[in-house]
Amino acid sequence: MTETDTALADPAPEVAQEQAPQGHAEEAVAVQEVGGTTTGISHNKLMMWLFLGSECLLFGALISTYMFAKSRLPEGEIGPLDVFDIPFTSVSSFVLLMSSLTMVLALSAMNRGNERGFRIWITATSLLGGTFVAGQVYEFTVFYNHGLGYTTNIFGSAFYTLTGFHGVHVSIGIVMLMSLLMMNLRGSLGPDRAERVELIGLYWHFVDIVWILIFTIIYLFPQ
Repeated sequence: MTETDTALADPAPEVAQEQAPQGHAEEAVAVQEVGGTTTGISHNKLMMWLFLGSECLLFGALISTYMFAKSRLPEGEIGPLDVFDIPFTSVSSFVLLMSSLTMVLALSAMNRGNERGFRIWITATSLLGGTFVAGQVYEFTVFYNHGLGYTTNIFGSAFYTLTGFHGVHVSIGIVMLMSLLMMNLRGSLGPDRAERVELIGLYWHFVDIVWILIFTIIYLFPQ
């Protein structure tokens, strides 16, 4: 068999070599068109996950500091058992956890194109978050009236720093939720941009999960 006959009999390798680069090029173009990464996750979602990862480290450091401060509280000074109101905080925690459900319903409504449902559920999420923050402010006021201020002792400083920092995160989340609502009312947020709602939802669920951890460590096991 001559070299010409061999080439005619087996053209597949040359065709495969020509098609492979073209296939990779098409995949790269597709990734660029959707604004995503090679993992299939969009750049915005990847940045949000990285941000939440850094937040985990931050809250981990604050919780560790609180545990250390609580263990060094001198006897006779005001501490957790003197001020904590577990039933009240439990109700407040339940309210915040329910806001995760309404956030899921808001995202689901947006994906279905039900903008009226989205507005209802996103407003409900904001109201539940606001109720939680209001309850936290009330709790801080009661604690202060009982003699636990920020500079009273090491426990007070660590407690207010940790829970207050979380409260700030919830407040920022409420602002972002209301921003989504305003964008939708102006017509600049629809089902084609539902990823924005998903990103804010990730942040909101993270805040809720962090509170579960804080509530368990601080309130349910005060000693």
